[in-house]
Amino acid sequence: MTAISSPINLFEYEQLAKTHLSQMAFDYYISGAGDEITLRDNRAAFERVKLRPRMLVDVSQINLTTSVLGQPLQLPLLIAPMAFQCLAHAEGELATAMATASAGVGMVLSTLSTKSLEEVAEVGSKFPNSLQWFQLYIHKDRGLTRALVERAYATGYKALCLTVDAPVLGQRERDRRNEFVLPSGLQLANLVNISGLDIPYEPGESGLFTYFAQQLDPALTWRDLEWLQSLSPLPLVLKGILRGDDAARAVEYGAKAIVVSNHGGRQLDGAIASFDALAEIVPVVDGRIEVLLDGGIRRGTDILKALAIGAQAVLIGRPVLWGLAVGGQAGVSHVISLLQNELNVAMALMGCSNLRDLET
Repeated sequence: MTAISSPINLFEYEQLAKTHLSQMAFDYYISGAGDEITLRDNRAAFERVKLRPRMLVDVSQINLTTSVLGQPLQLPLLIAPMAFQCLAHAEGELATAMATASAGVGMVLSTLSTKSLEEVAEVGSKFPNSLQWFQLYIHKDRGLTRALVERAYATGYKALCLTVDAPVLGQRERDRRNEFVLPSGLQLANLVNISGLDIPYEPGESGLFTYFAQQLDPALTWRDLEWLQSLSPLPLVLKGILRGDDAARAVEYGAKAIVVSNHGGRQLDGAIASFDALAEIVPVVDGRIEVLLDGGIRRGTDILKALAIGAQAVLIGRPVLWGLAVGGQAGVSHVISLLQNELNVAMALMGCSNLRDLET
């Protein structure tokens, strides 16, 4: 294979990133659960849908702007919450935050970030319309969870994004084989100085799997959402919805948005592709709350298809890590720019100048 010096798409970034990452880090980022059926199907789902472009439409001006929960975005894109970004680059989440805020897209910061939520918020504060959400895992220690929410609210995050598809961690065999643990010098920046809250070394097992089993609350139910919403005025977003009836419950229990997501194929192997689930969920929600899509986005045409089905915006994950590994902030900026350019061209070729007019 010819060496890639300057990636021109997200797939080439993935190839190049492999040369910049340790085997353990690359496997952690790229792997799915079990046989990785759902991981592969997230991509295949987009490939199954075909487009029918309109001709002789004025597309001399393409408008990619939108809003999510009232916050403006320059294109319908947020960065999904991803743990341990300093495995890819020393600046980790700070580089991602700077790139996303500069581009006018959103960022969801993981509870398990390697830069603190305060540090990341400080980056966002330099941009007037920065959209930053805080992704939350609810720990068995509810006092710890309360403290995280209070810190997120105090530092200016615009929403809480509760991950609901991880009562336990999926069986990620690459991590188990590698005995995944954070390298020396990296830590859970939001949880420092709290006894026992680190990723343990576990012979023959993934340290992250052990952390989830020990620390996160598998007893969480819909009834707990009322308690969570009592902790701050922040709107609640539920990430990990794959069924129409769960989407209806999200509306009933006061969520302001949902993210249709299977956790990037990293939880239940064999679960429906996120994009396939979207078509069931959008009519159930019927515009009462906003619907976003996460999983498998690699091209501008993927974004176009998701929006045409009814998503307000999409989230991307792994490609940001590839950009981060290859070029830090500049790499993440380039990944976003590639998607923006592809979406712009796809809109023009579809005969559509505005996102709200999209249809497949």
